[in-house]
Amino acid sequence: MAKISVKIGNLELFAETTSENPKTVDAILERLPIEGEVEIWGEEIYFLLSFDLFKEVGRDECEPGEIAFWSDGPAIAIFFGKTPMSTGDKPKAFSACNFFARLSKPLDKKALNAVRTGEKIVLSKA
Repeated sequence: MAKISVKIGNLELFAETTSENPKTVDAILERLPIEGEVEIWGEEIYFLLSFDLFKEVGRDECEPGEIAFWSDGPAIAIFFGKTPMSTGDKPKAFSACNFFARLSKPLDKKALNAVRTGEKIVLSKA
């Protein structure tokens, strides 16, 4: 699995790709570095992309720390807690996403909750 750096302002996190959506993993890794402007939706950080990918194995429920490509945006979304769609404590996307990576543990929810709309976010190879 490949390692990815996630930089948001002064915050740097690391993630590792997963095997759930291998075509999505390959497509994202080929395009790194990817940058954008942070948007917030509950305890989800996302940013819009200038490119689109295909739907692979999509789902909308996930665990905190999972990272996905959302084809309806298109966007990359980092889930770390409840979203407006959540019915329990777990994150739930607005619609099905291609999950492709997971943030390294321990998950720093305090730091992630401090991220603000408009901040620059950069995903790159670690």
